Amino acid sequence: MTDSAECRGSGQLSRSGLFSAGRIGVSLLFLANGFATGSWAPKIPEFAHRLSLNEGALGVMIMIFGIGSLLMMPMAGAAVARLGSGRVSLLCGLALTPMLLLVTVAPERIGAAVAMFLFGGFIGAMDVAMNANAVTVEKTMRRAIMSSCHAFWSLGGLIGAALGGYLIEALGIRGHAVFATVAVGLLIVAAWPLLNRDDKPAGAGEQREPLRLPMTPLPWLIGMIALFAMIPEGAMLDWSALYLRNELGASVTVSGFAYAAFSLTMAAMRFAGDFVRDRFGPVRTLRASAALGMVGLFVAGLASDTTVALIGFAIAGIGIANMSPIIYSAAGSIPGVPSGIGLSVVTTLGYSGILFAPSIIGFIAAHSGLDTVFMFMPLLALAVLALSHLVRHAERT
Repeated sequence: MTDSAECRGSGQLSRSGLFSAGRIGVSLLFLANGFATGSWAPKIPEFAHRLSLNEGALGVMIMIFGIGSLLMMPMAGAAVARLGSGRVSLLCGLALTPMLLLVTVAPERIGAAVAMFLFGGFIGAMDVAMNANAVTVEKTMRRAIMSSCHAFWSLGGLIGAALGGYLIEALGIRGHAVFATVAVGLLIVAAWPLLNRDDKPAGAGEQREPLRLPMTPLPWLIGMIALFAMIPEGAMLDWSALYLRNELGASVTVSGFAYAAFSLTMAAMRFAGDFVRDRFGPVRTLRASAALGMVGLFVAGLASDTTVALIGFAIAGIGIANMSPIIYSAAGSIPGVPSGIGLSVVTTLGYSGILFAPSIIGFIAAHSGLDTVFMFMPLLALAVLALSHLVRHAERT
């Protein structure tokens, strides 16, 4: 082959690698999962009113959603190790498709609780499987794609939440549920022929080792990094608006900008995160991200007015954006640990922080104020910084 032919071939590989079918397929799965999650948010007031749920009872329903996720994540990890991430991602996506409609038509509390358990369960199971598939695509392409996948999840969530209120008003609560169901289903169908299936399970004649929780400490330590990284992300969702409203005297409109500032910079940074990680490596990128997260959270906690607090939230979004994608890539690439098993351990530990931290934060805030919470939140980012060397397996060469 001539030099010019080699150059042309290299260019073709580069272009096909950058926009490979596998990357498009898994990105569609992230978009679908995010859209389903975001579409749930505007339905909450009607859900509570229809079932006569007070704040406590609604909290129990949301807790059931989280418990479903935590229980089905390890099951999905085992299924990925047996069946492959592509197949399990599609099966979980198909199972998730009608769940929002099921929650919408549930006639009483018991049925709604079952629907919420299944909705949360398949959201979590699909999360494990599609992250495992993204790791497979990364290994095949030998380039980082996890941050952009999570950016598509954020984009789906924003679209689902933004369209939800308008569609509920225009089509009614059931019309909106039907629309969301069809949209998620179409995204899953579009991903079907594109999805990477290189992590095929062992054949019938090959010996497969029994699946068990990893005995080595590395997956659990990376899971602790995920826990420390995801607690601040959950705190932003649940407490940032209340912090501006109650402690800095912001209006209802301005207080709504708190999570918007955080999520906007987070989504933008996730689209840029793969390039940054490929350029500087996962360890240095995670360290820089943790440092920026610490600065943003500290600025928000010390803020004397809403403008400074919003700047702090925006900086925190830049920092926190790529922490989870890097951690997930590392979890799916631990030597000697099946990708699905490593990811199920890490996602379960990470999401347990989002599930249980809000109540702990509420208890602390009741006694010392939310400003204290945000001032001490950087300690979690400091823990991520201290353990950042453990994500070296996310390196793509």
